[in-house]
Amino acid sequence: MDHSGHGMTMDLPPFTLGRGLAWSADPFFLITCLLGLALYGWGVMRLTRRGDKWPVGRTVAFAAGVLSIGLVMCTRLNDYGMVMFSVHMVQHMVISMVSPILILLGAPITLALRALPTAGRGRKGPRELLLMLLHSRYMRIITHPVFTIPMFIASLYALYFTPLFDFLMGSQVGHIAMMVHFLAVGLVFFWPIMGVDPGPHRPGHLMRMLELFAGMPFHAFFGIALMMASAPMVTTFENPPASLGIDALSDQNAAGGIAWAFSEVPSVLVLIALLFQWYASDQRQAKRKDRAADRDGDKELEAYNAYLASLHARGN
Repeated sequence: MDHSGHGMTMDLPPFTLGRGLAWSADPFFLITCLLGLALYGWGVMRLTRRGDKWPVGRTVAFAAGVLSIGLVMCTRLNDYGMVMFSVHMVQHMVISMVSPILILLGAPITLALRALPTAGRGRKGPRELLLMLLHSRYMRIITHPVFTIPMFIASLYALYFTPLFDFLMGSQVGHIAMMVHFLAVGLVFFWPIMGVDPGPHRPGHLMRMLELFAGMPFHAFFGIALMMASAPMVTTFENPPASLGIDALSDQNAAGGIAWAFSEVPSVLVLIALLFQWYASDQRQAKRKDRAADRDGDKELEAYNAYLASLHARGN
């Protein structure tokens, strides 16, 4: 049986990093990644031609996020991930926890709102439709922590510990749908927490940290459950090809270790980003207060000078 659903042979040689990073593009993700980079590049060029500035760091972060998707979906990691639980877990963790954070740090929605032209009075173009979507009830629901945290957790437990995972892994369309789901869940989970792009749900910095830590322990527990299991828990990976020379249970334990270790990665990345944002926000607020104080001081000085002038006029 072809586990991949897209013509991958079962006689893969034992996994090494060199073999895993060899080129083997999934057409859907290759086209999507190239399109994402092209659209982002168009937005940056449009701003530059207009004389506006766009932070280089944001461009680098977005490009790194898209390339991280290409790394796990357009190399032989994708082929090995169809038959090795550990490699599949690397794909899952990167595409759901690393790629979304980097993409969101690139502020693609902010770029789109600044780069897209306005359609004019009474008409609706791409920019107006994007604004409508951002302010819609649908977006308020899917970016609220009451939705994002349970969905983030369910993407692990409800998928891997039910027959749904085996069903999706049985076809190319199912596998692509699952990976797109991982990416989408990561984006809606981290979007309100990162707070770079505008969105309907914008809690304070402390609440964002609480939202982050509300989901991470469940990732760690999931990893520990796989590491502690005494039998294979996912049918797809029960009988790895003999050519790989691996034991299914050992590979599952390795997958659990990867899931457990990766739960720390986004926590560190997001915390660093949040601390920088918090500091920048405090600096901006302090500057606003200083400007307001300066204005108030000028008004007081003007009033005092006017008072002295009136006294002088009376004396004369």
